[in-house]
Amino acid sequence: MAEERKNFARHRLSVDNRESVSLTGVTDVISFDEEQVVCDTELGVVILKGNDLHVSNLNVDSGELDIYGEINAITYEGNVARGGKQPSFLGRIFK
Repeated sequence: MAEERKNFARHRLSVDNRESVSLTGVTDVISFDEEQVVCDTELGVVILKGNDLHVSNLNVDSGELDIYGEINAITYEGNVARGGKQPSFLGRIFK
């Protein structure tokens, strides 16, 4: 059975006082620990860095991710010009 990629209508990133982050449009969480959360979204890979990070809500069926802790940096990786279609994380590593 072929794996279906979930289609989300929108991608939104909201930061509240550098203490919590809400993301929508999340297709996969690649890795997470107390210093970094890496997730794949419809618009590329998002990397959140900080201290004492915790995932408080993760629902990949609806594409929602909530994180709290001390947020120090948020980075997007990937080419949005291609309509948000990104190769998989492993595809980028073994390019």
